[in-house]
Amino acid sequence: MSPLYSPHFRWKVSNIVAIPRLTLRQLQVFETVARLSGFNRAASELHLAQPTISMQVKQLSDSIGMPLIEQLGKKIYVTEAGAAVQTAAREVFETLERLQMHVAQLQGLQQGRLKVSVVTTAKYFIPRLLGPFTRHYPGIDIAMDVGNRSEILSRLSRNEDDLYIMGMPPAGMDIRRHPFVENPIVAVAPRGHALAGQRKVSLARLAEEPFLLRESGSGTRMATERFLKEHGVRLNVRMELGSNEAIKQAVEGGLGLSLLSLHAVKAELKRRELVLLDVEHLPIRRSWYIVHRAGKELSIVARTFFDYLQEEGIVLERELAAMRQPLAAKKSRRKATK
Repeated sequence: MSPLYSPHFRWKVSNIVAIPRLTLRQLQVFETVARLSGFNRAASELHLAQPTISMQVKQLSDSIGMPLIEQLGKKIYVTEAGAAVQTAAREVFETLERLQMHVAQLQGLQQGRLKVSVVTTAKYFIPRLLGPFTRHYPGIDIAMDVGNRSEILSRLSRNEDDLYIMGMPPAGMDIRRHPFVENPIVAVAPRGHALAGQRKVSLARLAEEPFLLRESGSGTRMATERFLKEHGVRLNVRMELGSNEAIKQAVEGGLGLSLLSLHAVKAELKRRELVLLDVEHLPIRRSWYIVHRAGKELSIVARTFFDYLQEEGIVLERELAAMRQPLAAKKSRRKATK
């Protein structure tokens, strides 16, 4: 007997007909609530009022005929039926995304959607690259999520976006990583600092100064700790801060020195609010990576943006080289006088 007329197939059709009020919006809202474990968080992500979220979940539960969520105190728990609906919702939206990708390929690059997630330090250059791209492809709708490394890894594990930009791709995850631009970590100080006029400062001397570092778990902090361990140096950490902006303000205020991505301090160096220090073994050599899940079929939009980033990476590297040129010139003059 053909599967089209099998009893199993007729059972599934009858069940689909039994939930006539089910909508894609309800599935989207419920999947977001279940994934984020909270109504308020879902409301924030979907830009909806919390009562609207609650109503959509209740209507879906009524359509299914079973409770999908249990709330104990302030915590919510997905029921067995809710877990089944969540899985089905993800499959539905993945199928719709594949359909959208196929339609976009048929239409070329006239319209489409691109979802990109970047770690916080990448926000200093990725938005600048998005401008020319969107002007060239005005029909493409771009959504960019910015978060710390832990948040971006969580999104990557759930395959929520087309592409991810990060400086330290995870080990042990089935992904593809593609370096596209250098991401050097440099030592910075406030104007007028005693080390600002010195050349080839030793790491031991640098470690005598108070330091302001990113929080544990950030890509910058992990790369810094690995570098210091390799050279047997332990910094005098005065404060840990959760953002590059807070660290730059603190350094400008004279609270200490820091090790930050050169991308993050370009504006402050140009305005001469911070200065680069000439330190042995620095900068820490790293790269920015374009990351996506292995086996993921990139849409024509994602593939075009991927190629665009690799081309623009060459331009960015020229800019970084120009910023480091004054230090390199001073080192060359010093060698010439010996």
